[in-house]
Amino acid sequence: MLTVNRIGIASAVSAVGLGLVYMAAADAPMLYLVMNAVTLVVGLAGLMVWKRWFRPNADLSGFAALALGLALLATALFGHSLDGATRWVRAGPLTLQPGLILTPLVAVLFSRDRSILTTAGVIIAATALALQPDRATAGALTAGLAALAIIRPDRQVLIALVAASVAFTIALVRPDALPAQPFVEKVLFTAFEPHWLIGVAVWIGVKWLLIPAIAGRVLDPENSTTYAVFGAVWLGLIAASVLGNYPTPLVGYGASSILGYVLSLSALPQNPRRT
Repeated sequence: MLTVNRIGIASAVSAVGLGLVYMAAADAPMLYLVMNAVTLVVGLAGLMVWKRWFRPNADLSGFAALALGLALLATALFGHSLDGATRWVRAGPLTLQPGLILTPLVAVLFSRDRSILTTAGVIIAATALALQPDRATAGALTAGLAALAIIRPDRQVLIALVAASVAFTIALVRPDALPAQPFVEKVLFTAFEPHWLIGVAVWIGVKWLLIPAIAGRVLDPENSTTYAVFGAVWLGLIAASVLGNYPTPLVGYGASSILGYVLSLSALPQNPRRT
């Protein structure tokens, strides 16, 4: 039986796999390949456990969104800084970007439960992204909420969209001149350097990240709003990686976007649908 969750897993595996091919062809450090592969395996294992033993609980969505927003705010206040930006945390040898990990999950949770608590979580998350500043993730959050406002406008959605839009504007006007890191940013351009076929494959891989959003509208139309938000957020992150020096999701080096994608998959509806 074909389900949206399985499609999402296949999309993640395909995108990361094509990214590994690119990095190997471009002589990236072996640590980069190992880290992406291990992160994918760990993330998918966690997703399998979650889907097998747990079920989404609407009563806890508000508290979860609020906790995630506070975690992003803590990153902005106490995280690792570089050239005026504070959007990372150190986890042993890893440097993670909580904005990439948690923001897509916050957006998906809000799309499923538009309560006062989830709204507060979105507002806190948006504030944190403005403080960091993180233009890419703030823009992606705004894109997801804009999609939600178009499909299901209500008071909570409009409040959250206004907060995200203001945060995105603040992030845009604040200085952010970090240079592009090899194999992390600008991957959709540098992937053509080893061979043009690899460049094409990487572009295909990053587009596969949007397939669950498209499939969800077909296989599970009752929850099409959630899939639209999921797709808009990840489309926003992809667009940011093209327009600026921001991580290229899954096909580039970085554990954060891989974990973020898998986490956002975990919050999608679990209703199975057959083709």
